[in-house]
Amino acid sequence: EEILSVLVPRLAELTKSDCIWQRISWHLVECVPDRCMEAVVLGFVERAPGADVLSRLLGNLVVKNKHAQFVVTQKFLLLQYGYTTAVLQNLLGYLSLDSLRRALLIKVLQELLETWSSSSAVKHSPPEQQEYISKAILICLSHLKDSEIESCRQELLTSMMEGVKCHLESSLPQIRRLGMFVAESISSKINTDGPVLKFQYEEDDESRELKSLLVQAPSFCVPSVPDDSRKEKADAALPSASESNAKSHTAAAHVVSDEESDTELDSDDDLTPYDMSEDKELKTKAPVYIRDCIEVLTGSEDVDKWEATVKALESLVRKNPAATREVSVELAKILLHLEEKTCVEGFAELRQRAQVAVLTVDPIPVTQYLTSQFYSLNYSLRQRMDILDVLVLAARELSCPKVHGKTKHVEKPCVQLLPASDSSKDWRRIVDERIKSKTRRFAKGPSQVQVASGPNEFNSVAGHFFFPLLQNFDRPLSTFDLLGEDHFVLGRLVHTLAVLLYLAVNTMAVTAMGKALMEFVWALRFHTDSYVRQGLLSCISSMLVSVPAEYLLNNMTEELLETQSWLGDVVEKDPDGDCRRLALQNLLLMENLKKKL
Repeated sequence: EEILSVLVPRLAELTKSDCIWQRISWHLVECVPDRCMEAVVLGFVERAPGADVLSRLLGNLVVKNKHAQFVVTQKFLLLQYGYTTAVLQNLLGYLSLDSLRRALLIKVLQELLETWSSSSAVKHSPPEQQEYISKAILICLSHLKDSEIESCRQELLTSMMEGVKCHLESSLPQIRRLGMFVAESISSKINTDGPVLKFQYEEDDESRELKSLLVQAPSFCVPSVPDDSRKEKADAALPSASESNAKSHTAAAHVVSDEESDTELDSDDDLTPYDMSEDKELKTKAPVYIRDCIEVLTGSEDVDKWEATVKALESLVRKNPAATREVSVELAKILLHLEEKTCVEGFAELRQRAQVAVLTVDPIPVTQYLTSQFYSLNYSLRQRMDILDVLVLAARELSCPKVHGKTKHVEKPCVQLLPASDSSKDWRRIVDERIKSKTRRFAKGPSQVQVASGPNEFNSVAGHFFFPLLQNFDRPLSTFDLLGEDHFVLGRLVHTLAVLLYLAVNTMAVTAMGKALMEFVWALRFHTDSYVRQGLLSCISSMLVSVPAEYLLNNMTEELLETQSWLGDVVEKDPDGDCRRLALQNLLLMENLKKKL
């Protein structure tokens, strides 16, 4: 580092206009021993101000030296991923600046696309490495010529189709977006005239950075025009500018005169607009009974009435719990299948809040219906995830204490005095002020306020929320396979179970729930999807926090020891950074349990 920080800038200056110094630099790097080649090449790549400078310093080193070729085309691009975007631009730009090295550029692009389109690589490599590879692919595409793209069009198309499929199957939004953007870029390069792939995603700094990589930055400066010639060009431009201004003025005069004549002709036909400032929009009244809401949601063709019903349903359910219990399962079924008829703002949230209200009003039958439908046929993945979301929100609401109205102060019992005259009131006030002024207080705490409290309504229904979700996860259906291609829903299920166990703290069923969840985690601990593994580690955290420590230490000692060994492997070997962090957090929670022994 010390040597190259001085050597590289000096060589860059000397080789700028002297071909002899270029040959000296090439001979210098070609004589480097193989064991030092990686460090020297990396130093040159990192410190060179651009790809053209790097080309002058290294020459055709990657063509002549096999070890340097392996370092540049394999190690820096496929085996390591900690370098900056500038290093990638220098490296791939260097390969594109000579006809002998361009064959290596195409070979590098093919190997990058092979890795990018590999489902195994997408599942087992960290997101940072996949972003690094995606950037390298985009930079390679920016350097390719039309003839080179034409020669490998079929390979690019095949890699694009395979790669976008395995990226869209990922549970991580970052990976899906990378797949979309790279596929769009490849498609735009292949099909310059025809239709191209187009995905919908939000523009952010990352997408703008990736888009900028497709535009090849010029490696040379535009030559400046001498001052004398600039003055001559400016003087020559002045008369033409004045002529154009005169022409524009005459044209504008013609246009104005034409407009005036048109307005004179149309002035007799103008009508005075009708005043509609005091008009009010007619609002459709929402139904006031639960059964009327069911009729509107199932059979009404009146769109305005349907919209008003959707907006008012939640408050109506909470105001009429007795009437809701009579039709709770039917209403839950309607809401689960309800589709948006018109463009209602926040429709998904309104529907979800109504489902949560129905579930909290009548927990057991509605929960039994929803959990049974989660593993039923003919449901979309969106509906199954909606069921999980509703269960979590309802469990959170049931586990929190209800506060009816404002919190009241606790009134102390006191003797009720008969009403007296104004003089007695003044006497009492004066005595109280004297006592207050002569009383010495060492600390004045806040006034005693009655804390909101009440029975935990989730205590009696926690098992109905939790155990049915564990029953059929390993039984594939014709339209639903949790252990197969629907692993994203499996990840959502695992996270839902972790939250339900966390909300069940201090309930009667928490020990049985913790033991069942431990067996579930143990069966799936080696799952290939990182989102599922994150959920499993969250389940371990919920178990360590919610299940009483005495029960864990007395009844689940062997399971804890095996889990500790597994967590140690995750911390050391898991490619996903969030999984490693969660595993380390669980190990710290286990250390706290050990202190209680």
